[in-house]
Amino acid sequence: MRPKTLIQACKLLVLLAAIACLAGHEAAAQQTQMSTYCNPLNLDYTYMIYNANQNISYRSGADPAVVKFRGEYYMFVTRSLGYWHSTDLLNWTFITPEKWYFQGSNAPAAHNYRDSVLYVSGDPSGSMSILYTDNPKRGDWKAVPSILNDLQDPDLFIDDDGKACMFWGSSNVYPIRAKKLDKDQRFRPSDSTYRLFGLDMKKHGWERFGENHADTVLGGYMEGAWLTKHNNKYYMQYAAPGTEFNVYADGVYMSDSMLGPYRYAPNNPVFYKPGGYSNGAGHGSTVAGPGNTDWHFASSAVNVNVGWERRICMYPAWFDKDGLMYSNTRFGDYPHYAPAVAGKMGEFTGWMLLSYNKPVQASSSLPDHAASLVTDEAIKTFWVAQKNDDKQWLQIDLQKPGKVYAVQVNYHDYKSDLYGRLPELYHHYTIQGSVDGQSWMTLVDRSNSFKDVPNDYVELGIPQTVRYIRYNNIHVPMPYLAISDLRVFGIGQVAAPSAVKEFSVVRSKDRRDALISWAAQPGAQGCHVLWGIAPGKLYSSWQVYGTNRLELKALTTDQAYYFSVEPFNEGGVGPKSKLVRVE
Repeated sequence: MRPKTLIQACKLLVLLAAIACLAGHEAAAQQTQMSTYCNPLNLDYTYMIYNANQNISYRSGADPAVVKFRGEYYMFVTRSLGYWHSTDLLNWTFITPEKWYFQGSNAPAAHNYRDSVLYVSGDPSGSMSILYTDNPKRGDWKAVPSILNDLQDPDLFIDDDGKACMFWGSSNVYPIRAKKLDKDQRFRPSDSTYRLFGLDMKKHGWERFGENHADTVLGGYMEGAWLTKHNNKYYMQYAAPGTEFNVYADGVYMSDSMLGPYRYAPNNPVFYKPGGYSNGAGHGSTVAGPGNTDWHFASSAVNVNVGWERRICMYPAWFDKDGLMYSNTRFGDYPHYAPAVAGKMGEFTGWMLLSYNKPVQASSSLPDHAASLVTDEAIKTFWVAQKNDDKQWLQIDLQKPGKVYAVQVNYHDYKSDLYGRLPELYHHYTIQGSVDGQSWMTLVDRSNSFKDVPNDYVELGIPQTVRYIRYNNIHVPMPYLAISDLRVFGIGQVAAPSAVKEFSVVRSKDRRDALISWAAQPGAQGCHVLWGIAPGKLYSSWQVYGTNRLELKALTTDQAYYFSVEPFNEGGVGPKSKLVRVE
């Protein structure tokens, strides 16, 4: 090659490198402009102090009260020493208010009164005034003079006519109760206490205690009242049977009056997410989001360090033509379109899980915390590296190339020794992809980010087809690098499975229970069991992996149901089976 030609070739290579560099920066920038979300939500959760005397350190977020105030959103969460603010229900920023509960609020309530005043209650002592402000971004909270005693899990509601009530209840004995509040007399409570409704575990299977509702000795807890008004009907949401379980859910009673009488919704539990990675959808709140689509924010269980270790999840909510409140938790911990995405808000993206049970290699591991645990879709198991430095890595072999659209890194608190609301916590890492395990491209670059991202979900700006995914650690704020699951979402190069065969539903002598089974299907990664009270109302679902049966213990004794099963794999979702009606 002549010198002049060589110089021109070198200039061209430099130009191409510059373009590639710019494209890389552009792709990285696109990662922050996400149009999707994935449960559990990626908030900078506060480290709890409940068990500090036992040297048990863990993050938690639970009992979210989300309200819209002057066109923006505020989320109040148990013991968080502040609260979060958002303009779109997707991106949240923590606010440290000027005045707040010393130990953080407990199971807080929040209510927007005519966009003029925002009210909050939730003193951990159970004896409390109602706080109020017209500037929640500043947080100059003041207290009304009246004191309400013996309250746990309060819910303040002020109706369109200005009449106010305080609802409360957190017990395995007592029902949801209420007192009228005289708003014109400094929220003075009525002498009378109104008993609304309690648990009926002999009739409602989902209200039974324990993992999978399996505890037949202890009674379930009723808690977390939250009242929503829609088309002049009142929907009282309540949580059961216990926050630490995969079956923690929110049910609904309906009424034509704020104080009842209330009638049980036949499609209960309305918000229910017992299967998959992120379990539980209880003790929540419902808020009108962008485009007037309602969203239900709730608690999901981690329950490793202690039973109170939880995360926040969100699901879309609707009201059908018969006035039933319902949700959709199908693929509830896979990527969905965000609340502000017009025409798609809350819809499943169709991006499947490519990483489930795939082979994993790692730089190092502690005994009993192997690298293979990051692909098992179990939030209670986790990998722990021997060190937390920048020499630690994970590598997943997807076994076949797949088109990757998003990844989620779920860190775990293993002997973290951190307590309270701590400043300047951040995670530095990169994620690379490769077709052959030799040449690598950067898919996610958090090396210069100073965000605290304990459940970091990143939508790629440009989807990439790769076979290998590699997590490279740089910095974590905890003493140990521990990851529960490294989840990879996209479209695999396989055909979606066909419909299942030999589908059967047998209702037990105990009519709260049913045994559901179908023929094993080699091409399926897992299945969704779907059920509801009518052919067009299959509102409930349970996601299962690696099995062809489910013992469902969530039914109502005097209710008939329709069932179906749909299989799925890395290539997509297969057709639903024919409906089976069970009396």
